[in-house]
Amino acid sequence: MSNEARLSELNIVLPPSPKPIGLYKPLVIAGNLAYLSGHGPLKPDKKLITGRLGLDMDVEAGYDAARMTGMAILATLQTHLGSLDRVKRLVKLLGLVRCSDSFDQQPAVINGCSELFRDVFGEENGVAARSAMGTNALPAGMAVEIEAIFEIEV
Repeated sequence: MSNEARLSELNIVLPPSPKPIGLYKPLVIAGNLAYLSGHGPLKPDKKLITGRLGLDMDVEAGYDAARMTGMAILATLQTHLGSLDRVKRLVKLLGLVRCSDSFDQQPAVINGCSELFRDVFGEENGVAARSAMGTNALPAGMAVEIEAIFEIEV
């Protein structure tokens, strides 16, 4: 099954691709790799999900924010590649979680994005090398920021 067909089967409707809010490109292609800049959890009203895990957000809210961030990444891929069917596999995922010093469940939060990619691209091609790290600050106070590298058809 194609990636686009799987997306449709899962009843996932992607949001509009987010626009850069700084001096960077959302996606850069080098050879057969697509490098995606950090994305945040952008709500339909174009506001970010903000907060700090372990302080004013729990793991479930963080998971939802990470999933929403994954939706933004998929939208960027679809916009810039023309179709998610050009994606061969996810290679690397880096998730940053804005959290309190004592919060240690960053992997459970980033699973919101990882599980989305697994569902869209399949177990073999949607699960990749990954890092999930905590930080005390992210731009605009957003709860998570995620960047990714995908192997693509050129």
